[in-house]
Amino acid sequence: MDVAAWVEQWGEGAVMACLGVAVGVGFGFFAQRSKFCLRGAVIEFWHGRFGDKLAVWLLSFGAAVVAVQALIVMGSLDISSARQISARGSLSGAAIGGVLFGVGMVMTRGCASRLLVLSANGNLRALLSGLVFAVVAQASLAGALAPWRETIASWWVVDGGPSRSLLALIGVGPWDGLVFALVWLITGLYFAHYSGWSFWKWIGALGTGLMVALAWWGTYSVMSNSFEPVQIQGLTFSGPSAEWLMRVLHEPSGPWTFGLGLMPGVFAGSLLGAWLGREFKVEGFGPGYSMPRYISGAVLMGFGSMLAGGCAVGAGMTGGAIFAVTAWVSLGGMWLGGGVADRWLDGGAKR
Repeated sequence: MDVAAWVEQWGEGAVMACLGVAVGVGFGFFAQRSKFCLRGAVIEFWHGRFGDKLAVWLLSFGAAVVAVQALIVMGSLDISSARQISARGSLSGAAIGGVLFGVGMVMTRGCASRLLVLSANGNLRALLSGLVFAVVAQASLAGALAPWRETIASWWVVDGGPSRSLLALIGVGPWDGLVFALVWLITGLYFAHYSGWSFWKWIGALGTGLMVALAWWGTYSVMSNSFEPVQIQGLTFSGPSAEWLMRVLHEPSGPWTFGLGLMPGVFAGSLLGAWLGREFKVEGFGPGYSMPRYISGAVLMGFGSMLAGGCAVGAGMTGGAIFAVTAWVSLGGMWLGGGVADRWLDGGAKR
């Protein structure tokens, strides 16, 4: 793959946007086929059921971490300039934002990526929640909620560089990270083996995780072959959601980015998966569904994701795969917040 020739012919923005579309289609398709959902995994865990949804998340996360660490070990990926490692971070923002996001995803019955996948399947509840999520994410980034986000984030900060790398903090290297990732992957394979999965469930779970690695490797390849400054980045949905909102509300300006290509790609991939699986169905707010609950949850997710530095995929899987310490703190907060919300709002239904 001659990335340099593509960049020279089409420009960095166009190549990054096309890469975003390709990764998005793959992620949307695999996530739809496997029913990938952090919320479902969190609820099963706190209910003491190591079931299908938890196995899917474990296998996807394990595949993502193994693939990313393998690329680093082989010298095909350098994440030292990634925002999650190089920039100054906030442990207070990661912890509090993660908890808020976890509560919100239980209230909306899906994290940010899951809402986009479900929207493409005809779920109007997810579509409305996703729109509210995008509005609040933008308000938290550069709007009315930005001062609150900045204040909370300033409580406990951590400098960029080794201080943000979990591997560096405990004094180990990429090989150790790869071994740890293999243990995680084997754990996911163990639970998946006893779940009696179909072929598409296996492919979907593994493919979802591999798309995280493809995003890191693809954007790094463009950065390495570009004469203009290009930021290496991974899969995330909070920033691109806010970016698309501003593109829709204002006259489009500026270059196309990876995130701008990612969002329609995920929608198209999920729509394709729903069509092949005959699962497309228009759903609204029927009996038993509370619109205030969904909207409130979307608000918490939008603010929490910007405070935590990303959503369940952006901070959890993408940042977790490169062992960014703030990402692991955010991920822990999401699991804690989801468990608390399930018990508080739903009473730990049918425990």
